[in-house]
Amino acid sequence: MNNYTTISPADLACNPIKEIGKDWMLITAKKKDGSINTMTASWGGVGVLWGKNVAFCFIRPQRYTLEFTEEAEEFSLSFFEETYRSALTLCGRKSGRDCDKITEAGLHPADFEGVPAFTEAKRVLKVKKLYKDAIRPESFLDPALCTQHYKEQDYHILYICEILAGFEKEDKV
Repeated sequence: MNNYTTISPADLACNPIKEIGKDWMLITAKKKDGSINTMTASWGGVGVLWGKNVAFCFIRPQRYTLEFTEEAEEFSLSFFEETYRSALTLCGRKSGRDCDKITEAGLHPADFEGVPAFTEAKRVLKVKKLYKDAIRPESFLDPALCTQHYKEQDYHILYICEILAGFEKEDKV
């Protein structure tokens, strides 16, 4: 983590709609036994809620990473340059239950103030869980969204997390 600058969440210079929705991010968490897992996400957001800078994360119930985020109080969101697209694709398609996808993706875990993230990331957010709920079909005001995105009825778990710290790769600051 030596080549990163800690930055206040309010001072992050990024476009979260592009970086989450188009470029994707990795959600990475560590269990109490020290094992880590990661998954690619293209749904989420950042904003202000309850007087805090927050990130919104969504994880489907069958994802292995859910076990890790459930056990961890804090975890990370990592953002990458386009050159890492194949690594993010692999982390989205393979399960850590079946292989060591972090090694297969060529990523190198590091500790970012107590949460795991990757030395290849251009930006890392350290987040702390504040709120959790499941997406519910009866809450959709546009039922077509439910039909389109939940054919298997595997409704995402929503986490609202406080952004505790941001880390920018120094050559990106």
